[in-house]
Amino acid sequence: MSDDSGLSINGPESLRGALLMVLVGLAIAGYGGYDYVQQSDAVRDAVEVNATVEAVGVETVSARRGVDHKPTVRFSYEYDGRTYESTSVFPATISPNYDTESAARSVVAEYEVGETVTAYVVPDRPGDAFLKNKTTNTPLLAAGFGVVFVLAGGWFALKRL
Repeated sequence: MSDDSGLSINGPESLRGALLMVLVGLAIAGYGGYDYVQQSDAVRDAVEVNATVEAVGVETVSARRGVDHKPTVRFSYEYDGRTYESTSVFPATISPNYDTESAARSVVAEYEVGETVTAYVVPDRPGDAFLKNKTTNTPLLAAGFGVVFVLAGGWFALKRL
């Protein structure tokens, strides 16, 4: 299907391209699922530590539909006699971004530079502490996107057979 814009939604030109779509989709879905399991384990196994907030802000991130805003907090903490620094607000590697700066600021509004806060550390990954001990759906959204890619690639592969 195409229109005057020159864009085409006919899918990949070859069976190889369709299979590549399936592989890319599997990789994205697998990583999203893996990240969701990892963050769930982190939330379950985390221990509390005191942390000192070093910086608070919102980063602007380029997105397909404009810009997104990512809440950031840099904090230092001590665990098992060693000092660490982290910037993870949430336990997931694929963390949420927000459409508006005010929404991102509301996530980090409770943190002030110099303040002592509670951070959460997974004992077997002490360098990856996070501030909010709850899961996010962002990895599941990535996994869902990957599944859509797999299904589309499979559909195009069947058309090319």
